[in-house]
Amino acid sequence: MAAMGLAGVRRGKTTVTTVSNPKAPCPLDKVNREFRVERPNALWVVDFTYVHTWAGFVYVAFVIDAYARRIVGWKVSTSATASFVLDALEQAIHARRPGPEDGLIHHSDRGVQYLAMNYTQRLAAANLVPSVGSVGDSYDNALAETINGLYKTEVIWRQRSWPSVSAVEMATLRWVDWYNNQRIFGPIGYIPPAEAEANYYAAKETLDMVA
Repeated sequence: MAAMGLAGVRRGKTTVTTVSNPKAPCPLDKVNREFRVERPNALWVVDFTYVHTWAGFVYVAFVIDAYARRIVGWKVSTSATASFVLDALEQAIHARRPGPEDGLIHHSDRGVQYLAMNYTQRLAAANLVPSVGSVGDSYDNALAETINGLYKTEVIWRQRSWPSVSAVEMATLRWVDWYNNQRIFGPIGYIPPAEAEANYYAAKETLDMVA
């Protein structure tokens, strides 16, 4: 990298956005920090982060399929409400259409948005199995935290300031497309998430034909 004049971007400090309610009923942690799964639609991890704009805070939520780290749902909003993260979930459900046979686990932190009644009801209706990490422990949702960090490093912190929610939304749209289809990851074989999933389904189809 030095010979080619390349330098990696550095991550800055983070701000805690998770607000938990200790009195709220909470599902058990069914992931236990094991984010490697054998197929798509086995585990989704979710989280949201924040962006400073000239008009105030903007919040960005992601839903990530753990198999190839593909972003399957996202949403930008000016308020960090349960309906905001629910919109990201709805996008993921529409795109992936999981069924009860998938046994799909949905893993989040203990933020009140993810424990809200309308959110948990939607999980049940979509046959998603809820899983929640412990309080104040980013390792319990490390994969989602990693994607948030990449997003902030590769998009948000590369620009000194953001003028509006629409500017953040457009930049996020471009980044998600690039991230899913072009960004390479070492843990999945130095290929993009979309390619890793395509390889999985191609191999599965070949095995089904042989069987």
